[in-house]
Amino acid sequence: MTTGRVVLAATPIGNPDDASPRLRALLADADVVAAEDTRRVLALARRLGVTPTGRLVSHHEHNEAERVADLLAVVRDGGTVLVVSDAGMPTVSDPGFALVRAAAAEGLPVTVAPGPSAVLAALAVSGLPTDRFTFEGFLPRKAGERERAVAELAGERRTMVLFEAPHRLAAALGALAAGLGPDRPAAVCRELTKTYEEVRRGTLAELADWAAAGEVRGEVVVVVGGAPAPRTADVASLVGEVLALADTGTRLKDAVAQVAARTGAPKRELYDAAVARRRG
Repeated sequence: MTTGRVVLAATPIGNPDDASPRLRALLADADVVAAEDTRRVLALARRLGVTPTGRLVSHHEHNEAERVADLLAVVRDGGTVLVVSDAGMPTVSDPGFALVRAAAAEGLPVTVAPGPSAVLAALAVSGLPTDRFTFEGFLPRKAGERERAVAELAGERRTMVLFEAPHRLAAALGALAAGLGPDRPAAVCRELTKTYEEVRRGTLAELADWAAAGEVRGEVVVVVGGAPAPRTADVASLVGEVLALADTGTRLKDAVAQVAARTGAPKRELYDAAVARRRG
């Protein structure tokens, strides 16, 4: 029996002309097309002049676990399972990871048809360093969890790429400005490859003010510059800054992390000094 394969294929993030000939062929010939939204993939196929001949199934975050067994059975029987998300590369903040992990564990072939990527597109046009970067996905929705997540990124030296929903953009940028520093350079990339594409560059504080001033629409990617090289600082002189930050509601541990990331002071020494000052 011939073993089939799983193919992860990137779909356009906005402009259908970015679809590759390989994606067109896969949509037409795959035995099963596992799509995040079957309506969207059918609409894309129509725009590309392609008629899928295989079985079309939904494959999203709510049913991904139960789909895996059926899709693997297709591969074992020699079929091709094409996995597509609504836009960009499957498994990158989109369904597909569970299937890839299960297929790899079983030794079944998994390959990729590369193409459009919102992460790389935003990074490339951001004007920020691209030699080293990290993808952080979506920040948590709840304010407290979001602030803690940002605090963990305070010392990150690499350029950071994040996704964000337009209605949460102002809150996310505000949290980033508070946790990473208002002067940290960043870019908001909106509607990439589409008619109303916009790349707005500035400091986190400037971008937070812009997002709060009006309604932001469309798909959004945020790119943030990494932390500057830390400089050695005297711990005793920074304790007041840590405690002042803690007095605003920030957990002491997170306040220490933020100040340490900016100044290069040892976190343990700074924490111990802050605790001693509070007690004294």
